[in-house]
Amino acid sequence: MGSTSEFNRRDLVKRAAALGIIAVPAMGTLSACATGGGGGDTDNGTKNKGETSAKNPLGVKKGVPMEAFIFKGGLGDQYAKDAEADYNKTYGVTVKHTGTQQVGPKLQPRFAGGNPPDVIDNSGSDHLDMNKLSSQGQLQDLTTLLDAPSLDDPKKKVRDTLYPSTLEKGKHKDAFDVLYYAFTVYGTWYSSRLLKDRGWEYPTSFDDMIKLCAEIKKANVAPWTYPGKYPYYVHFTMFAQIAKIGGLDKWIAIDNLEPKAWTSNDAVKQVVEHYEELAAKKYFLEGSQGLTHIQSQTAWTRGKAVFIPNGSWVENEAAPTTPKDFGMAVGPLFDGGSGDKMPHGTVRAEPSEPFIVAKGGENPVGGMELLRILLSKKHAQNFATKVKSLTSVQGATDGMQLSPGLSSAAGLVKKGGENLLMIQLPEWYPKLTDEKLGGLTSQLLTGDMKAAEWIKKAQQYADEFAKDDSVTKFRR
Repeated sequence: MGSTSEFNRRDLVKRAAALGIIAVPAMGTLSACATGGGGGDTDNGTKNKGETSAKNPLGVKKGVPMEAFIFKGGLGDQYAKDAEADYNKTYGVTVKHTGTQQVGPKLQPRFAGGNPPDVIDNSGSDHLDMNKLSSQGQLQDLTTLLDAPSLDDPKKKVRDTLYPSTLEKGKHKDAFDVLYYAFTVYGTWYSSRLLKDRGWEYPTSFDDMIKLCAEIKKANVAPWTYPGKYPYYVHFTMFAQIAKIGGLDKWIAIDNLEPKAWTSNDAVKQVVEHYEELAAKKYFLEGSQGLTHIQSQTAWTRGKAVFIPNGSWVENEAAPTTPKDFGMAVGPLFDGGSGDKMPHGTVRAEPSEPFIVAKGGENPVGGMELLRILLSKKHAQNFATKVKSLTSVQGATDGMQLSPGLSSAAGLVKKGGENLLMIQLPEWYPKLTDEKLGGLTSQLLTGDMKAAEWIKKAQQYADEFAKDDSVTKFRR
């Protein structure tokens, strides 16, 4: 949580140490996974497999060592330790646990050497390249996990407890080999107390936002801030706005690296020009271009800026500087106009925090079982309580008393209904979105680049990736 980046989470944020969730930030230099080393046992997940039973449907062999590598960013790693404790009690071992923000640097040599850990929370800025790992056959296909009975209801398969987007996002071509555990809500975050005290209302459209920004600036407060060190945070909302206004089909063309997908989409022009206008009118907190994700969040929680683009991991990550009466909240995507292809209330809410099981690990069956434990209602609720984030388990938090930010995010998902957007581009091509497009966005928000040039170069970069045979391609 988050993130994707996270990213995705990926997450930074999801990536960078944000979902750490996102490595959340710092995805600039992504770690490529080792190309050496074998793909592990050729029998799909049968290494150290024991007898199956109603209570042990995957066939975990008791006493076999198990190792977990967990990204310790904005979500921490206690939630994983709690699930490991249940695993230990059931299978008579003590899971070897490592919490780290350097997943890639520590594990690349181990994959190359053929001795990877069994289960990995592959998040943060220094994450492993899952596309390469998958193409090399080093990831365990998790279909067996999806088809296993859930811990809460043996009559219901694990796959039936998850958001459908979790099943889509975890695929590399025909293999389901990534289990995104968190369910991150990306959007424009704000303090409900601040808006109430000032008599301001969360805008419903781009036009309303521009009008409110002018009012906010007159009150000697910055309308916006963002982590300029990791400008792809702005993409959390920018990309989703393009999909909301132009329609999912046209966004999928962008995900698929299709020719002219950026330049022929009127929604791209409208959205990027909106950010150009925010920059031209100096609606960003001065100095934002030099801030990390933590620094920008701190400026925001201290009331120096009203809005910030982020993921739902932010509540947990920014907790040390958030006043008790802050009233953290997230709003839906803004309307562009009457021609929008998706309705008001549309939100980007999607799986994040990627877990993988190494096929070449000592105990891949145990790795899948740990994931099955994490996907129980007990541990989904524990995750929500400890890190203030939703999981990919549908309805797990129903009836719970939630923190302000998580309650707002959960409410947004519920109101969004079927209008939940999932953006694949940052997951499939992080070097394109976080490095190339991130560099363009950095210039856009400082006023050093116009929207037209941003769009032209975005298409150029996308075309370069599409033609690069060394880049594994994916399609929706």
